[in-house]
Amino acid sequence: MKKLRIYIDTSVIGGYFDDEFNVDTKLLFDEILHGEYKLVISDLTERELVNAPERVRTLLRDLKIDFEVIAVTQESIDLAMDYIKEKVVGQTSMDDCIHIATATIHKLDLLISWNFKHIVNVIRIRGYNSINLRNGYSILEIRSPKDLINYEN
Repeated sequence: MKKLRIYIDTSVIGGYFDDEFNVDTKLLFDEILHGEYKLVISDLTERELVNAPERVRTLLRDLKIDFEVIAVTQESIDLAMDYIKEKVVGQTSMDDCIHIATATIHKLDLLISWNFKHIVNVIRIRGYNSINLRNGYSILEIRSPKDLINYEN
């Protein structure tokens, strides 16, 4: 079976050190390290990490996690602007929209986030995906790390 390509946003990387999210984030990263998923981030994620604390900035390298970096394109920005224009979220959530649009355009299997306000939210997900479909893109499955963890092990 083909490995799922999962896109994580910055909240997942920071979640590794957050008291509320660290247990599930560490379990997800363990599964990535054991080859359950192919990890993908974007150059936007890399830019967002520049001002993060060092331990967050260097986490993927420190854990020796292999990951792919995809580029934010003009097509991503245009799709993100559609999300804003259609009021799925407000203008201040542009970076969140770019994460979603970039994962959509690159045809990733899942987008993983701890951002429940603007990303992992059923009303927002329906809005993003209705715009994706209207523009000829596939539906993007959006989940939290909790949804990927194999709790049977």
